[in-house]
Amino acid sequence: MIAIIVGLIIALILFVVVVSAVQQHKEKQQAEKRVKVAKQKAIIDESEELILNLSNLPSSPNLVKILNRRSLNAAKVMQDLIPEMKGIKSRVQELTSRLEAAEDLATNNAGDDNFMLPDNDQQILTILQCIKKLRATIKSEQSKGILDAQSFTKEDQRLDAMQLKINIESLVKRGTQAENKEMLGSARQYLEKALQTLANHPLKTEYVKTKQSEISQQLNDITESLKSTNAQDAAKKAKNEENELDVLFQPKKKW
Repeated sequence: MIAIIVGLIIALILFVVVVSAVQQHKEKQQAEKRVKVAKQKAIIDESEELILNLSNLPSSPNLVKILNRRSLNAAKVMQDLIPEMKGIKSRVQELTSRLEAAEDLATNNAGDDNFMLPDNDQQILTILQCIKKLRATIKSEQSKGILDAQSFTKEDQRLDAMQLKINIESLVKRGTQAENKEMLGSARQYLEKALQTLANHPLKTEYVKTKQSEISQQLNDITESLKSTNAQDAAKKAKNEENELDVLFQPKKKW
């Protein structure tokens, strides 16, 4: 009888241990799922923000398509992890419709490469940050095998061209402003930096060649202005010294 009781107690203890272990395992799995779901939600939120920020850039249907596909893939992962999640099914359907619309637009619209530099420095900074995030995002999609190499190269070069144009136009703008204020030394520094940036760029596009020619001419004009200014300053200094000598050696007046 005692042996039976002891056996039952041991069995009960083992049962409790097993149940506890199973419960802990389930809780661990749920916690891991929540972490994965949070990661996918962050991907969707980031993609949505980038799509909104695309309004500050030239029209790019292919980027919209890439970002919508990224959001849809993340939503599908969330649905696989927690199928019972509230609203996830309708979210997947919504993103599927958006992706189909983006694909149609990308097929019928090649995009626009015209870009006007904003006057506001904060807007320029926001655009540069957006471009950097976009380049990192499409690189990530390409490394996962979701985006093919040809599409990645095309969009990355397009974003790189925008980034280069913003940097160059900003430097030229500051250089021109300094030149207009007759701060020729500062103007030359801005323009030389722009010229060096163009020289270091691996793709020698028509824009790069045109800006190199324009900036070189502007630098030549500044160099000539500096020579003229230095010559005028030297002549003025010589004249002042001559006047001082005349005063020093002029005949003394007799009283």
